[in-house]
Amino acid sequence: MGIYDRDYYRGDRTGFQLRAPTSIVGYLVLINLGLWLPGFLLETNAVADLLAVRVADIAQPWMWWRLITYGFVHAAQPMHLLANMIGLWFFGREIELVYGRKEFLRLYLLLLLAGSAFWAAVNYSRGMPGVLLGASGAVTGIVILFALHFPRRIVLLMFVLPIPAWLLGVLLVASDMMGATAGGGAPIAYSVHLTGAAVAFLYFYFHWSIGTWIPGGLAVPRLKRRPNLKVHDPGQADEQLSEEVDRILEKISREGEASLTRQERRTLENASRQYQKRRHVDQD
Repeated sequence: MGIYDRDYYRGDRTGFQLRAPTSIVGYLVLINLGLWLPGFLLETNAVADLLAVRVADIAQPWMWWRLITYGFVHAAQPMHLLANMIGLWFFGREIELVYGRKEFLRLYLLLLLAGSAFWAAVNYSRGMPGVLLGASGAVTGIVILFALHFPRRIVLLMFVLPIPAWLLGVLLVASDMMGATAGGGAPIAYSVHLTGAAVAFLYFYFHWSIGTWIPGGLAVPRLKRRPNLKVHDPGQADEQLSEEVDRILEKISREGEASLTRQERRTLENASRQYQKRRHVDQD
């Protein structure tokens, strides 16, 4: 099957269709909404109480799973969930297209872990108890990554004022820094937001690939692939190329062909040559 025969190039389907999300961002939004609804409808915080992280958890390794799960539960007030999910939806989908589904999920979990671990460690050292919940730190990191990748892209501040993405990133970090230094009684973990922003900047600046950190290697870094010098499994290489083509075609379907980078265009050309070569061999 040629790359232009895939679903991205087929005509729009008519009629109402109920189907699962096609992106990690979609699944994350659904999970957050699903865990929030029972508490909102039943007026109970049982799920949030179970999954939220406490300062004391940093000294209890058997409770470290909460350093991740806290990011999937929110306060009963709808605005807490709504603000985070809007940010994740509008900016996260673009970043997922840049890094791919697997790496985006790894990045999102890293942002959650870094924010909660820093928050808990600092407060534990100061003897200050507390409870943390919500995806704000991870979403802040995603917004910063968007601003770094697309600094001149115009976004609507508060859905009204058009500003470049880089300015949104600056305003976001500045407001969190002012909130962190001002203190006060606002129940906002500014340190978690700033940790998310810092990790996102480091991830972008140093070109990190979290998949390479995992024993066994769940991903091959794009810049380190040397297929002509390495013995590799052709089937695995084909699968990786197919996944990359899927990501690029999905990006075209959302933004148009003009949005492609040089590397992405080269990937499509390489894939097209491989498909044509296989078809020629089959015909011979």
